[in-house]
Amino acid sequence: MKLLLDTHAFLWWVEGTPTLGRRARAEVSNPDNEVLLSIASCWELAIKLSLGKLRLTQSLDRFIPEQLTRNGFALFGVEFRHVVRVADLPFHHRDPFDRVLVAQALQDELAIVSGDRVFRKYGVSVVW
Repeated sequence: MKLLLDTHAFLWWVEGTPTLGRRARAEVSNPDNEVLLSIASCWELAIKLSLGKLRLTQSLDRFIPEQLTRNGFALFGVEFRHVVRVADLPFHHRDPFDRVLVAQALQDELAIVSGDRVFRKYGVSVVW
């Protein structure tokens, strides 16, 4: 299965936070699954850092690559086809980063690892 991590799921995985769902933890740790982190989530992290809403133990340009390598995750780019798909989405959710994740999941048939129930309204497979 191909899994796309929501931003909070990525952080909770990295931090070992027990808030991450049991099924989500099992699927992310399953070596048969491909786990992806969207560049949109990296952008969201950068904005939260700049606003002082997030603190990391190291700079973002070191944190992300180190965590991708350490955890065997791959960075997933936002492509024009994803942007176009966002234009067709209903407004169940106004968060622009989540809307990009929905578009990526729909376009590439990915399951989203997230505790946010709004993703289900888009018909996206959610793992939690």
